[in-house]
Amino acid sequence: MKPIHSKPVVKFVATTATVLLFSFAANSVLAQAADSSSAKTASKSKKIFYGQASFYASKFHGRKTASGEIFDQKKFTCACNVLPLGTWIKVTNLRNGRTVVVKTNDRLHPKMKRIIDLTRAAATKLGFVSSGLTRVKVEVIGKKAPQ
Repeated sequence: MKPIHSKPVVKFVATTATVLLFSFAANSVLAQAADSSSAKTASKSKKIFYGQASFYASKFHGRKTASGEIFDQKKFTCACNVLPLGTWIKVTNLRNGRTVVVKTNDRLHPKMKRIIDLTRAAATKLGFVSSGLTRVKVEVIGKKAPQ
């Protein structure tokens, strides 16, 4: 014996799938239009990241970084997986408000959850050497060295 509602249920599912597909396509087109209209304003806005910061261990002093530079604990540089090498960034310690400008010249270990790893000089200026870690705000300045 055939079920009574087998064909209407199939038609309903097909109709619902069509409506969902059409809805998805319409939303996609609207999202693309919104993205293209806001692209001009997005390029002017600064990129800002929040996360955990640490500083390099002394054993890395004198070793080569990912950019090819020799690592120096006395310079204002950092390691970051999020930003391109050579990017200048402003790092703000959220606990005390201190800031420092550093250049990205190295990478962190891929499994590292921290956003940035600073030199000892930068960590000292930010005031978190004794604690080892701190919450920071990272603002992208750009590829050119700040004046």
